[in-house]
Amino acid sequence: MGDRLSDNSEIMTGCIDKKVSLIVPCYNEHAALPFFYEQVKAIIDGLSQYTWELLFVNDGSSDNTLDIIRQLHTQDNRVCYVDLSRNFGKENAMLAGFDYATGDCAIIIDADLQDPPSLISEMLVLWEQGYQDVYAKRKNRAKESWLRHRLTLAYYALLQHASRIDILQNVGDFRLLDRKCINALRQMRESERYTKGMFCWIGYRKKEIEFDRSDRITGESSFNFLKLFELAVEGITSFTTAPLRLSTLLGFIISILTMFYICYFLLKTIIFGEPVRGFPTLVIIILFLGGVQLLSLGIIGEYLGRIFQETKNRPVYLVNEYVGL
Repeated sequence: MGDRLSDNSEIMTGCIDKKVSLIVPCYNEHAALPFFYEQVKAIIDGLSQYTWELLFVNDGSSDNTLDIIRQLHTQDNRVCYVDLSRNFGKENAMLAGFDYATGDCAIIIDADLQDPPSLISEMLVLWEQGYQDVYAKRKNRAKESWLRHRLTLAYYALLQHASRIDILQNVGDFRLLDRKCINALRQMRESERYTKGMFCWIGYRKKEIEFDRSDRITGESSFNFLKLFELAVEGITSFTTAPLRLSTLLGFIISILTMFYICYFLLKTIIFGEPVRGFPTLVIIILFLGGVQLLSLGIIGEYLGRIFQETKNRPVYLVNEYVGL
């Protein structure tokens, strides 16, 4: 990586008028913020050819995260922050970052230091080369259980086959976005958001950087299995109607098989004169069809619920306080 940076150092010369925003969504990160700030400060101090904006988005933290951010603001005039009125979720917090970021490009990074700030320099080099979306791809997923890892891979495989756009695997929110990408994402105001899919949907010129994902320096992730499952459902329902088509196809196949099954017993009774039997079979068929119907109704309900949320046209987030540069 060092060779690539040195080879392209001349590209980064003369960028004094370019401004870079660092968007940092925060939720109960008071223990990690001091370590994060020190590492980021060391990086951006060495990139003085750019004007920097460190935009922290406090997503309704219940600890003293906001107090630490305010303290950082008093000691570093590059630090600014958006304090949301409550916890709206990371997806909406990132949208707030897009709305308030003023840079020519923006880098989204978490405060837990699982995504290394050392990649910022390389991202900027690739941005100067004309890439508009420089995303970091994980070579490993740090301390993650075998089950969670396998379920994640299965989910991305399912989403990739069901969606009409390419969904990037092992790619999170850590990336650099050009101002064109930021403006495009700001136009997408749906309340049920799956930003990982939006990054792929908007297109633009993309470039990959691989890195080894680290463990959290402190605390535990707020994304448990339930929240990850909700995010997975959000991704599927936001970028494909395949579950609806699958439900229709399943109903069609079952209807055809049922017709053959009826004809079989009808002919058997007429030809052989056998009485209609099979109470256990009848119960199994009824339960099976009932299960398929409930599943289909559940799939329809997921899409209908999202339509209901969007028709309310409520703000995606509400801001309690904003302090800029």
